[in-house]
Amino acid sequence: MYFTKTDMVKDFFESFNYPTYIVIPLAIVKVLGVAMILWRPNTWLTEWAYAGFFFDLVLATVAHHYAGHGIIGFSLYGLIVIFPSYFLGKYIRD
Repeated sequence: MYFTKTDMVKDFFESFNYPTYIVIPLAIVKVLGVAMILWRPNTWLTEWAYAGFFFDLVLATVAHHYAGHGIIGFSLYGLIVIFPSYFLGKYIRD
């Protein structure tokens, strides 16, 4: 959605008072993060990818809360899903 509907995503970023120039770099980093988690070339890249997604989801949850959308949303659900993914993946690898 970041690549196909860039104008819509930029409008969302503007409604949260975030700069719109970070939309495309954020999309690229998210795609690279998913690739690192699935490919797992080495552990520190995987750890950084999970950390990036964790902070992205925490900040998205806070932004939605302060925008008045409520704290329950996709970002909170993503935050709940990332923990089992991380620990289960770590358990299987070790």
